[in-house]
Amino acid sequence: MTPKCENCSQARKKKLYILENPISNALAKDAEEEVRNEHQRNVDDDEQTACVMLASMSPELQRQHENMDAHIIIIHKELFDEASSIERYENSKELFHCKMTKGSLVNTHVLKIIGCIEKLGQLGFVMDHELSVGLVLQ
Repeated sequence: MTPKCENCSQARKKKLYILENPISNALAKDAEEEVRNEHQRNVDDDEQTACVMLASMSPELQRQHENMDAHIIIIHKELFDEASSIERYENSKELFHCKMTKGSLVNTHVLKIIGCIEKLGQLGFVMDHELSVGLVLQ
């Protein structure tokens, strides 16, 4: 590992606490300077972590998460990922069980399959072209 990679790895470990535990917003007015400084470091770490997370998102997701702290973004992402996983499962099940009924139009059947394939792509499951064509021809 190069020194730069080691530094990044160490920095990630130092910030990991931000993702595991929410930072308290409440700070006693009479808190000692050391406590106030530690709280400010935590707030700064949270802001840096949230910025890195937002930078790795699409513009649409950035808008949805821009006012959240890093811990809340992680919780929201986990909930979203679980819902997305269920939706991907349901959609792929529909796609792989899709059969053309006797007397129906080929055009309608192909459009339904293409719609399922496109929906899976939007959910992060992109199929290669050969598999997509194979499913249509099946």
